[in-house]
Amino acid sequence: MTLHRSTATIATLTILLLPLLFLPDAARADLRLCNKTPSRVGVAIGYMNGKKWTTEGWWNIQAKACETLLGGELSSRYYYIYAVDYDHGGEWGGSAFMCTRDKEFTIEGVNDCVARGFQRTGFFEVDTGDQTNWTVQLTESNARAGVGAR
Repeated sequence: MTLHRSTATIATLTILLLPLLFLPDAARADLRLCNKTPSRVGVAIGYMNGKKWTTEGWWNIQAKACETLLGGELSSRYYYIYAVDYDHGGEWGGSAFMCTRDKEFTIEGVNDCVARGFQRTGFFEVDTGDQTNWTVQLTESNARAGVGAR
């Protein structure tokens, strides 16, 4: 009798929870990056973290794939992206200089990068217009130009 009751409970829970699997992703608020190129790319991001500038990297994103760089509602209007094409060379950069390094990193501050043992790298600006959700799209045509957002 107990076995029958727990089987019924599991079936009921499955029926009640199944619709949750099909909720639209539009309800999620994230900063995402979609790699629309045929190459693997490495991505670094710069953003204001409270009152400090922070840079983080590297996300390794496969060709034709998307990744969440920051989860949750976006708290700033401006974010900064730098990306490199691992397979064919090239980069997506700009004139906003921030600190990076070759290995995985989280760096606070954007001044005196070289003196602190980091590289000084040009990021491109992403203006989200104060949206809480944003997707940046890297394409071959915007490589080196520092362009590409939704």
